[in-house]
Amino acid sequence: MKFFQNMFGKDNGIDIGAPVAGRLISITEVNDPAFSGEILGKGVAVIPSGMRVCAPVDGTVSTVFPTGHAAAVTSKEGAEVLIHVGLDTVKLEGKHFTIHASEGQEVKKGDLLLEADIEQIKAEGYDITTPIVICNSDEFSEFHMAELGNVSQGDNVLSLKK
Repeated sequence: MKFFQNMFGKDNGIDIGAPVAGRLISITEVNDPAFSGEILGKGVAVIPSGMRVCAPVDGTVSTVFPTGHAAAVTSKEGAEVLIHVGLDTVKLEGKHFTIHASEGQEVKKGDLLLEADIEQIKAEGYDITTPIVICNSDEFSEFHMAELGNVSQGDNVLSLKK
């Protein structure tokens, strides 16, 4: 897969890294209308192959759901990035998730936020597709997604411009 550099230069663009290794897909392919319809914001999704869910940007952990199925990090530039592991996984009530970060914690891109036992989650019948959503999408004028296909944790998957 070809990786892309920040489309806008270092000063006015924000690169969002893949929080988990897997296969990058368009958010419109997610089997949940809240995500595919971009109701929660624009973004991308990864069908994960790994269990480690890491910070997609340098910033501050703004939310960690008590069930461990989702977390949000606000980048230093102000992008609010939600990582939602699987679809309807809140119903697992924390089963198969381990939380490694806390609200208010400063993180660097790649720092461990959560762990998810993907195989166990799939075995319970849940879709493991993991949307990465920019919750404050209306604050950005441009979104550029990386080439679809396999990504490693940390690979840039989305570039934003205010």
